[in-house]
Amino acid sequence: MSTQLDVVIVGGGHNGLTAAAYLAKAGLSVTVLERLSTFGGAAVSTKSFAGVDAKLSRYSYLVSLLPKQIIEDLGLDLKLAPRRYSSYTPLPGSDKGLLVDNHDRVNTQSSFDSIDAHNDAKAWGEFYQKTTTLAKALFPTVLEPLMTRTEAKKRVEVLAGSDQIWDEFIEKPVGQVIEESFQSDLVRGVVLTDGMIGTFGSNLDSNLDVNKCFLYHVIGNETGEWAIPIGGMGQVSDGLRKAALEAGATLLSDCDVRAIASDGTVSYTSHSPEHADEVLDAQHLRAKFVLANVSPSELEKLTGIKDVVPHAKKADGAQVKVNLLLKRLPKLKDQSLDPVAAFGGTFHINETYNQLQTAFEQASRGEIPNPLPCEIYCHSLTDPSILSKELQNQGAQTLTVFALHTPHSLLAGKDNDEMREALTRAVLDSLNSVLAEPIEDLLMLDENGKPCIEAKTTQDLVEDLRLPGGNIFHGALEWPFAEDGDDLSTAAQRWGVATKQENLLVCGSGARRGGAVSGIAGHNAAMAVLELLG
Repeated sequence: MSTQLDVVIVGGGHNGLTAAAYLAKAGLSVTVLERLSTFGGAAVSTKSFAGVDAKLSRYSYLVSLLPKQIIEDLGLDLKLAPRRYSSYTPLPGSDKGLLVDNHDRVNTQSSFDSIDAHNDAKAWGEFYQKTTTLAKALFPTVLEPLMTRTEAKKRVEVLAGSDQIWDEFIEKPVGQVIEESFQSDLVRGVVLTDGMIGTFGSNLDSNLDVNKCFLYHVIGNETGEWAIPIGGMGQVSDGLRKAALEAGATLLSDCDVRAIASDGTVSYTSHSPEHADEVLDAQHLRAKFVLANVSPSELEKLTGIKDVVPHAKKADGAQVKVNLLLKRLPKLKDQSLDPVAAFGGTFHINETYNQLQTAFEQASRGEIPNPLPCEIYCHSLTDPSILSKELQNQGAQTLTVFALHTPHSLLAGKDNDEMREALTRAVLDSLNSVLAEPIEDLLMLDENGKPCIEAKTTQDLVEDLRLPGGNIFHGALEWPFAEDGDDLSTAAQRWGVATKQENLLVCGSGARRGGAVSGIAGHNAAMAVLELLG
C-alpha cells in the first residue's frame, strides 16, 4: 500500500533540503528520503578525530555560489565570513611568494614586485574586472529559467560593450586569455586553478570543461568571493534542514531508495541507525512528482532508464581532500611574512602554470603527479568556533588540503587504502616542499595516539556518497545557459531540471546549473514543480 504525496525527494543533500523547504513553504506535502543517518550529503561537518573536539567540513569546504536570495527566502540562520586575503603562493625553489591582500593594494603590488611580476599586478586588476562583468551578467539569471546562448551572450556584450569578454571566457580555452594577460608563470597558475577544482583538463583544454569550472568559480553572487560558513559547512545543511522542517516537510533518514517507478512510486527500505544490518520490509511512497537529489548515474539505476537526464555528461572526479589538525600554523620559508596572512586565504602549492600542465600530463599517463598541485584553506583562522575553547587556547589550527589532477583512473584496479596512503604522502611531500618545517611534526594526536589526518579519495566518495567516479559535481559541468537549439518547451526543461520521465525532475548537482554548495538546483526544481502545478 502506498501513500499519496505531492512530492517525494530522493536524497537529503543540501539541494534536496532546499527544494523541500521551498515546496513545503508553498503548501505542498513533501517527504525527503535520505540513505544516511544525517542530512546534508557532502555539505556536512564532523568530528573526524577520536576524542578531539574539532568540527571539520568533511567533503566540501567554502561557499560562493549560494545566492543571497535563497538565504533570505528561507530565512536561513547562516553567517558567511569573508577572508581578508585572497591567496598566497610560494615561488617554488625560493623563499619568496605572492600574497594577494584584498584590503591593501600597496602590499599586493609590493608582493608582485618581489617575484618579478610588476606588470602582472595591473593585469590582475584588469583580468578580474572582466570576470566581474561576467558575474554581473550571468549570476542574476541562475535562479531564473534558462537563457539561450544568444541571450546570455547579449547580456555580457551589453555590460562589456563588446564581444571580447564572451569570446575570451566562453568560446576559447580560458588558458589562452590567461597566457595573453599575464607574464609570470606563477601568476598564470594561480589564476588557472579556479578552472581545475575537481575538473581534469589541460591548460588549453579544447573541450572547455576547464572554462565551465572557471566560470562557476568567479561568478558567485556577482563578485566571485568565496566565504567560510561560521560553524562549518554543516551549518549550511543544518539551516536548510531546519527551514524544511519548519515549513512542514517530512524528513526521513536511514532510508535506502531502491526504485523509482514511472507512476511516481518510490520504493525504499529503512533501517535503524543502531542496527544498520537489520533492514525492514520495503515501503512505498507515491507522489505527483519525484525530485532526484542523486547523480544522473545513480538515477539510471533507480529508474532503469538509460540517459535518464538527457543533458548530463559523465566525467570522473579528479581530486583528493585531506583534513589536518595542527598544533600551530607551519613556519614559512619567507620569514618576513606572518603565517596568519599566508594561510588566511587560499594557500597555493606547486600550482604554477607549467606545473599544472606537467601534473596533467603525468596523471594522464597514470602517474601520481610529482610535485602534486595542492591548495590549502585554514578555516579556523576565520572561524575559531569549529574548535573547542581548549584547542583554541592551545593555538591549534585546521588545514583543509585540496589536491588537483588526481583523476579517478589513478585508482582503477588498485587497493583504495594503499592509494589513499600514497596520495596522502604525495600531498604531505608537496606541502613540505614549500614550508620551512615538516608538516608531520605539527600534527596533533587523537585519543588513540594517531596523527590527526583524514584523506578522502575519489573512491571514498563513490563508496560514502555514491558520487560517480568520485565527481564532486555528479558529472561534467555545463554552461549556465541553454544552447540555441535546445528544447525548452516544458517547465522542467526551462529550469534545467528535466529527465526523460515527465513527473521526475533532477534537483541535485546533475541539474544544468548544479555543482558546488549553492542550493540553485534545489530551488530551480522546486520552481519547475510549482509552475507545472499552475
